[in-house]
Amino acid sequence: MASITLVTPALADANNGNWQTARRWAQLLGDAHRVDLRAAWRAGDPAGALLIALHARRSAPSVAAWPADRPVVLVLTGTDLYRDIATDASAQASLARAQVLVVLNRLGADSLPPALRARAQVVLPGLPAHAPGPRPQRWLRALAVGHLREEKDPRTLWAAMRLLADRPDVKLDHLGRALDPALGTGAEALAQALPTTYRWLGDRPHAEVRRRLARAHVLVHPSRMEGGAHAVIEALRSGTPVLASRIDGNLGLLGRDWPAVFEPGDATGLAAWLRCLRDTPRLWAELAALAAQRGADFAPDHERAALHALVARALSATL
Repeated sequence: MASITLVTPALADANNGNWQTARRWAQLLGDAHRVDLRAAWRAGDPAGALLIALHARRSAPSVAAWPADRPVVLVLTGTDLYRDIATDASAQASLARAQVLVVLNRLGADSLPPALRARAQVVLPGLPAHAPGPRPQRWLRALAVGHLREEKDPRTLWAAMRLLADRPDVKLDHLGRALDPALGTGAEALAQALPTTYRWLGDRPHAEVRRRLARAHVLVHPSRMEGGAHAVIEALRSGTPVLASRIDGNLGLLGRDWPAVFEPGDATGLAAWLRCLRDTPRLWAELAALAAQRGADFAPDHERAALHALVARALSATL
């Protein structure tokens, strides 16, 4: 049994993917190791045999302070992979320090510098399956899940709903806190303009999000950058189809051949997909069957095995 320090810049009050990953990993590793879960590690704090740090940039001070003779596992987020590691010196220093680089989608390592790809290990999040819930027959119930910030691209979602103003049988509920106040204002304005088809419901407890995902016809996920979105995986584990932007962070979960994709920022393409799913029940059924099939890749046992393997790899690393 080893002592592991697990650092995440987001704790429970953030209610985001980083916290969900950290909380779950602490539980999965806790049956074989002692896990100290904290927001940061500073020189003088108790140090485990291994540091697992989420987020190359935001956890950079913890990585830099960690004892030089002990290994580091760095878990890369979407903003790490698709922005920060190309421009931010502290994120780049975290990459150089880590013995193992974890990516949460199958295409994540493609964004690493070639010299570092041998250090990469894919760990797909593992989440419980949920049985699909009752879905309305008279309209398409779409759902969007994600705190309101530019990376999630809510404006494309809103533009698509404006294009569907003539379709009262396509309704969308939008879950997530307004991390950007201007985007919160935009969500409120659209909810007032389209009161019968668009609702912004704000932040919601995780259990409620899961229930809503299981009862939705489709998850709409228009992000411009993602590391491995829990909402996408939770939809698949509920047999709920996903309409996703064509970015590596989404295709690395759904598969390169996932049919229901649109280009980032393409509100017209997204609106066309929503119309098609409402008007073509057979297509929706085919996507739901494919979602259930792909969801099997995200079973908790798979994540547990991969996680314990990477810890063993890191603990045996030669520094």
